[in-house]
Amino acid sequence: MALPNSRVLTRRPTHPGEMIRGDFLPDYQLTVAGLAEAAGVSRQSVNELLRGRRAVSPGMALRLGRLFGNSPEFWMNAQRAVDLYDAGQRLKGDVARIKPLRVA
Repeated sequence: MALPNSRVLTRRPTHPGEMIRGDFLPDYQLTVAGLAEAAGVSRQSVNELLRGRRAVSPGMALRLGRLFGNSPEFWMNAQRAVDLYDAGQRLKGDVARIKPLRVA
């Protein structure tokens, strides 16, 4: 049985790249190149992530979790929130036309 989710998001959740750019880079005194080197990825992939043009992949979540001392789930949950919000905005009309099933 599913529980209804009555909570409606009125704004787009913060993209993980924005979180890194605004909170993590200054706190750790990292540059894009420094983050890329520390995480073992290219500067291009870090730059695209910071600009919100790339999603956090499971591999990147593992790298970021290890690097910053938090969990990969933290990064995946942040990305999931953005992805669900974006999909909800795109599919709003289609989803609204779906009639929920009732248990017999």
